Amino acid sequence: MSTRSQLRFVQRVEQTDETDASADRVAQVYRHSDGYPESVLRDLTQLKELLDATRAERGPGYTAATFVFLDKLSTVGLYLDGDPERTIDAAQPADLLKPKNMEHLDQPLFLLGHGVEDPADGIHGDEEYLYVVELPTRSPFDEPAEWTVKVSGHSAFPRWDGPTDEAFEQASWQFNGPLEHALEELVAEPV
Repeated sequence: MSTRSQLRFVQRVEQTDETDASADRVAQVYRHSDGYPESVLRDLTQLKELLDATRAERGPGYTAATFVFLDKLSTVGLYLDGDPERTIDAAQPADLLKPKNMEHLDQPLFLLGHGVEDPADGIHGDEEYLYVVELPTRSPFDEPAEWTVKVSGHSAFPRWDGPTDEAFEQASWQFNGPLEHALEELVAEPV
């Protein structure tokens, strides 16, 4: 059974008289499986550690893309060099790009399981968790800074019968604070 979720990566724009909250930079990702807090928070922690070590954090769009890439990369291994009925030959990375090498695969996870969403559309309505990852407003050359996360309660927001475009505004949050504290509070064995 899948645990679907939506993650919003947000970078706040400093408010002036001419700007409003809608000027915030936002990238939203749909994750079809493993959307429960233990999995998502571990993945976010790993992502942050990688971006901090490489100084590659560049705002919501890049961070969301890297989140999806790492998540997909983690499932490719299920299809490499194992059962010939279920795998692809990974002798050359380019083999992954040839459709004829994957004809025997039925909907491989590394090609599915994620979507880049329009934040204005809200959510599909069958998600179980929502997340907001707030990235600091800073230059890529600054020292890494803390990420703040919000984790919804399990299905604690409008779903099929509600105004899903407002789900993030109406959600009940079980956690709101630094990513490292979320990991401590919501994950049995932090990474």
